[in-house]
Amino acid sequence: MNYITAKKMILPVKYEIDLFGSTHMMNIYRGCDHGCIYCDSRSVCYQGGRPEGDFGTVHAKENALHLIEQELQSRRKANASEMIIGTGSMSDPYNSFEKELKLTRGALHLFDKYKCGVGVITKSALVSRDADLYEKISKHSPVNVGITITTTNDEICQKIEPNVSTPAERFEAVKNLTNAGVFCGVHMNPILPFITDNEENIKSIVKQANENGAKYLLCYGFGMTLRKGNREYYYENLDQHWPDLKEKYMKIYGSKYNCSCENTKELTAVFKEECEKYGLLHKIKEINQAWKKEKPKQKKLFEYE
Repeated sequence: MNYITAKKMILPVKYEIDLFGSTHMMNIYRGCDHGCIYCDSRSVCYQGGRPEGDFGTVHAKENALHLIEQELQSRRKANASEMIIGTGSMSDPYNSFEKELKLTRGALHLFDKYKCGVGVITKSALVSRDADLYEKISKHSPVNVGITITTTNDEICQKIEPNVSTPAERFEAVKNLTNAGVFCGVHMNPILPFITDNEENIKSIVKQANENGAKYLLCYGFGMTLRKGNREYYYENLDQHWPDLKEKYMKIYGSKYNCSCENTKELTAVFKEECEKYGLLHKIKEINQAWKKEKPKQKKLFEYE
């Protein structure tokens, strides 16, 4: 793990409609040590030209909390109370070093202080450590904790996500957060063609999500993405664990970015049926409507701590 100095922390979401409902984004770390073989953040378009090197090496932004507070202070008279800050799309905010560094926890303290909402995506059960802060924030602003679980099979998990919390540990984190009153759900992507794209896996994830109190299941497509950087890394791992699959991928997908599962139609139907059977939200629009509360009235300057 190394330290780097950041110039800015909180950036506006560029897209007109953000998939996860955030207005701003933040990455308190660069790189990730979870080792997921399919990670799109390994792509050259994200990492090309950066001097830090391999994406698997974590770089903590040593001045992150100072910058976050500065940037939130500057919004006191503008729209701090209307901000929903998303994190976890490029690097997991709960990597193995967060347990000691507590930079993500420090950021949550600041979001509570300045009355900002937060949307988090993670594969780590460590997220439930901060249930107290998510609960506090949810009393004044929207909160959504999405825990990614792509398979319930421990053996497959160890191959495709070698350094993450086990599926059981992540489901337990969902339960802990839900019991604390935090809006929490399960993200299922990516669905890996010929590895996790089967009806049994989909049903198992939905069933266990429901049993552990998840408010929603999110699957925004059955398949994965492959482009220069993450494609090569993914294929290296296929050669190691599923030596016959690389040729199959190359024949079917070639250089395509979106690699949809061949049984997408069938899996989509199973996913919808299972979610509706348990009464779980599964449409993005409905999920975003559910976790976003009415915007609080703008705070006056003297009302902040």
